[in-house]
Amino acid sequence: MATLLVRGIDESLVQRLRERAVANGRSAEAEHRAILAQALGGTRRRSFAEVLASIPDVGQDADFERTQDSGEAPRVFD
Repeated sequence: MATLLVRGIDESLVQRLRERAVANGRSAEAEHRAILAQALGGTRRRSFAEVLASIPDVGQDADFERTQDSGEAPRVFD
């Protein structure tokens, strides 16, 4: 595993990290790892095929059929 060293952190943030660690029953280092894993761990990008497969199956094919366009703009203000 790699080691991460972060410098120049505001002391109030460090104190909040320590308090959060105590509240979660972890060391500050373990809390830091958990925060990083939560923020960055689940960012796997889905493939286009996965996105398409996740679209719900709604409606019938006829609902999405194209209609013949007359080529004229509709008159909506008459």
